[in-house]
Amino acid sequence: MMGKRGAYLEAVYFHTYPYTSDQSLDKVKQLTEKLSAYLPSIRLHVVPFTDLQLYIRSKGNKEEVTLISRAAMMKIANMIAESNRGNSLITGESLSQVASQTAESMRFTGSKTTLPVFRPLIGLDKEEIIKIAKKIDTYETSILPYDDCCTIFAPDHPCVKPVFERINESFDKLNLDELIEMTAANTESFFYDHKGIVEDSL
Repeated sequence: MMGKRGAYLEAVYFHTYPYTSDQSLDKVKQLTEKLSAYLPSIRLHVVPFTDLQLYIRSKGNKEEVTLISRAAMMKIANMIAESNRGNSLITGESLSQVASQTAESMRFTGSKTTLPVFRPLIGLDKEEIIKIAKKIDTYETSILPYDDCCTIFAPDHPCVKPVFERINESFDKLNLDELIEMTAANTESFFYDHKGIVEDSL
């Protein structure tokens, strides 16, 4: 949806191997290849998120783990964007679709980037999103049964409406800056042209 507005896109995937399998990564690569058919080119950045997410789970408040993790993702995505001359971030968030996509949650996670955040799916419901996915041939790949890092580490009772000041304090207490920088520095990237050809990229 942003690509058809003329945006040059780079994708970011957070991989928590071995908790998320190589099949999960292959699924993301397949989705990137399918999207490349609609774009001049697209680069996929694979972020090794395991150590950072395990640290957040071991040190953070259990009900805040998902939101703290997503906030760290936003900071890393911000770093990747700035290092590749990006001027904005795009997410697939849909309002209240899941616990981490309430207005309160998005206020918190969105505060961890200095770039504007575009959310083209924000007002769509699940059926509308599925309809688009089927149209662009990503649906069947999207529903392959391989967990991502958010579902594997999701708490039983996640925080739904965080108090902004309180969850910011929780985030700051974890002192994640060094881990975030190390994680971002170890990102691996792949380049896809409009024919779907993939090459390793620096």
